[in-house]
Amino acid sequence: MRTRFLLLFSVFLVFIINSCGTNNGDEFSIDYEKYELANGLNVILHQDNSDPIVSMAVQYHVGSNREEQGRTGFAHLFEHMMFQESQHVGQDQFFKKIQNAGGTLNGGTWEDGTIYFQVVPKNALEMVMWMESDRMGFLLSTVTQEAFMNQQEVVQNEKRQRVDNQPYGHTGYVINKLLYPPDHPYNWQVIGSLEDLANATLQDVHDFYKKWYGPNNATIVIAGDINPDDVKQLVEKYFGEIPSSSKVELPKAMPIELNETKKAYYEDNFAKSPELNMVFPTVENYSKESYALNMFGELFSDGKKAPLYNVIVEEKKLAPSVSGYQSSNELAGVFQVRVRAFPNTNLTEVENAVFEAFEKFEKDGFTEDDLKRIKAKTETQFYNGISSILGKSFQLAMYNEYAGSPDFITQDLKNIQSVTSEDIWNAYNKYIKGKNYVMTSFVPKGQTDLIAENSEAYLIEEEDISNSFGAESTAEEIKVEEIPSAFDRSIEPEKGPDPQLNLPTIWNDELANGMKIYGITNDEIPLVNFSITMKGGLLLDDINKVGAANLLSDLMMEGTKNKTPLELEEAIDMLGANISIYTTDESIVLQANCLKSKIDEVYKLAEEILLEPRWDVKEYERLKSETIETINRRKASASSIASIVFNKLLYGDQNILSKSTMGTVESVSEISINDLKNYYEKNFSPTVANISVVGDISKDQAAGLFNNLAGKWEVKDVTFPDFVKPEELTNSQVYFVDMPNAKQSEIRIGYLALTYDDPDYYPATVMNYKLGGSFSGIVNLILREEKGYTYGARTAFNGSIYPGPFVASSAVQSNATYESVEIFRDEIANYTEGISEEDLEFTKNALLKSNARRFETLGALLGMLNNIAKYDLPFDYIKQEENVVRNMTLEQHKELAKKYLDPERMYYLVVGDAATQMNQLSNLGFGNPVELDSDGNRIMDTHVSVK
Repeated sequence: MRTRFLLLFSVFLVFIINSCGTNNGDEFSIDYEKYELANGLNVILHQDNSDPIVSMAVQYHVGSNREEQGRTGFAHLFEHMMFQESQHVGQDQFFKKIQNAGGTLNGGTWEDGTIYFQVVPKNALEMVMWMESDRMGFLLSTVTQEAFMNQQEVVQNEKRQRVDNQPYGHTGYVINKLLYPPDHPYNWQVIGSLEDLANATLQDVHDFYKKWYGPNNATIVIAGDINPDDVKQLVEKYFGEIPSSSKVELPKAMPIELNETKKAYYEDNFAKSPELNMVFPTVENYSKESYALNMFGELFSDGKKAPLYNVIVEEKKLAPSVSGYQSSNELAGVFQVRVRAFPNTNLTEVENAVFEAFEKFEKDGFTEDDLKRIKAKTETQFYNGISSILGKSFQLAMYNEYAGSPDFITQDLKNIQSVTSEDIWNAYNKYIKGKNYVMTSFVPKGQTDLIAENSEAYLIEEEDISNSFGAESTAEEIKVEEIPSAFDRSIEPEKGPDPQLNLPTIWNDELANGMKIYGITNDEIPLVNFSITMKGGLLLDDINKVGAANLLSDLMMEGTKNKTPLELEEAIDMLGANISIYTTDESIVLQANCLKSKIDEVYKLAEEILLEPRWDVKEYERLKSETIETINRRKASASSIASIVFNKLLYGDQNILSKSTMGTVESVSEISINDLKNYYEKNFSPTVANISVVGDISKDQAAGLFNNLAGKWEVKDVTFPDFVKPEELTNSQVYFVDMPNAKQSEIRIGYLALTYDDPDYYPATVMNYKLGGSFSGIVNLILREEKGYTYGARTAFNGSIYPGPFVASSAVQSNATYESVEIFRDEIANYTEGISEEDLEFTKNALLKSNARRFETLGALLGMLNNIAKYDLPFDYIKQEENVVRNMTLEQHKELAKKYLDPERMYYLVVGDAATQMNQLSNLGFGNPVELDSDGNRIMDTHVSVK
């Protein structure tokens, strides 16, 4: 679960910050019904019968801002605890039951709140209510000392993965400590202090839950294919008897002012480049000035016309990119400038450049057209955000809890649309110009000569991970009597018949030049998504100049024959569109998303980008430098290193698929702009391309639109190299990449397996599901839930046109490296002995029933069409996959496992701290580990003494 709420928060930002009015200022609303139970629980219902699914979101008005100094991390901890068990729902059953019903679930915690959500086929709604109500009203009897300590381990591993083992991971901690006084609720991080959690008593934890997790401090939203009258009865049955907690006061805004500028530096163990952050205290969410500061952030930093970009990226070439943005929360807000500079750049120069950019903003100003362009972009973002019932649920819940009513959507949109130039200047002068700020300089270890002037060292106590695990708790257990209910909650509700799978209607056509087009018409919202996919990508790179395809796709977005890079950027923004080009191992893809009303103009821009490249030398040089810097930064990420090195082991150094699409520093350095032109001339052809389009557009409209390409795009013969499959692995071998002082080890175990179109590929994917294909997979339940070694563990088959790997992966705490690899090895071996009838039934239910929610969004539909085009699949291939699942037997499952899972013939790769973790891996029985560098090359003088 994304307990730091990174993914979900970006969705909320669409609604809260970046929403805008629609249809030239007409008010937008979502139909809903809101009422309140006697215990204070707010209930919101939204009926949407377009798909046979429902979502349920439970928004608690409790985040880290409800905690106290010395008692931090409780809200985040409870986000974990509430997924474990409750009085009537057994251990680890929350995930299993939802997945068994074909659903998905997750949760998140941030400074101001906690949310839980599920999306399930409509027949499982009552089960979801039973489970959600059980953890709202019947949790405490299961919050034992043992469960508390287990989840502390999981939280520690989350912190290691997201903070301790990441470059710049401690930035937020340092900024908040300097910015907010010790008693301010934003002084500490959402994940809290591990010391606070270790010192907390079980009584402390129970008291926190009883205070903040009552129905009178929550909103539930139920949306989708529902009958509101029936749902009301179920809500009353399951939630109505839960008693209120003590009265909860709404937090009051606590904006802060700085009496002085504070500058600090930190030597980062993993950073490859220096980074400067400059943070100004501002205002809380929904205040008038927060809207103006949002607009200022766009004008100041986003795009080629922005002063911050002009000065730092283009003029002074101090960094490959910049960002500046307003971040408003419930109690306070900040405006933050972040610049991750090129290596060896002195951050004093960057600080001076930021102020030069402020001066440029004051001197040059901005036009009304600039402001209109920023507002125009947000309409499409808004519709993208409500393209799913879950997105609508989030919106309704958030506005209700943090703005007082779901109706605030109308006022919020008005507030955004009404921001004037004067508002922006007033906010800038009040909060930014000449004001005190907090500034951090994070520099690579040993490079203190790069810190900004007058910065003081900030000390962070690093965790010391030894080879021994923590002692058993001697804390006294709290006995909590089971909580009575008016009915027998131990009986799980019946789910009723499964909804039938209704595949969307797919149409196809062929253009005059032979290019195929696939489409699905969906007029629920006024959006159109399309992609033009050209087979090639990394496959057609010169192996000595890997990265050319990636550079080319980046450069094609930097202007056209008749438009400068700035003119193209502004043209896209004025249409409120998103157009991008990206490179994969096997393709280059142009993708666009826009309002239905703008599709003609957006298509013309896409065609111009595709057929009339600008070949801008200045932008080419910038992109080349930026790419090299990105490659260097990836060497600070254990996960990136593991992926790169594992591919090299699988395919061998001379196979193009062993390479990263981005290339290496050496290969990118050798690429010239002529290499990009040659790639384009040889490999961009309609003969290797297909088009997919979904949304509010008919077959005739789409065919008429894209037929324009038929007479303009030159047909060429494109030659693809033969794929030479590496020799099969005969014996397992362990490899190790050293990352000194790493708090976690990245594990990759696997071998080169199947192509996507192999008859056994999908059956093998089904076979793998219970091993590690979901949260309820065996390896995750052991490594995370039982042992507490990791934040997550998975296994998967990843085939494509060419053979792809079976891979088992996880990031585990360093001192559990050997034990974790051993568990992976043993569980893979055990799995070949077969699974139970119950596990096979779970697999079938999870895979079959989830199809009810598989095609709800335009993105999902576009992915389906691209799959059909890429692998020449029948339009009903989903039903063929369903037959594979239905017909899977225990015997077939076992045969597939024995055929494709042999832990004695796999690569074992670990990226971690060699000094403490490498030697003991010899005990696995696969010989001494072979040490590799971060590029996957052998370190010849490796010496391993077995302990």
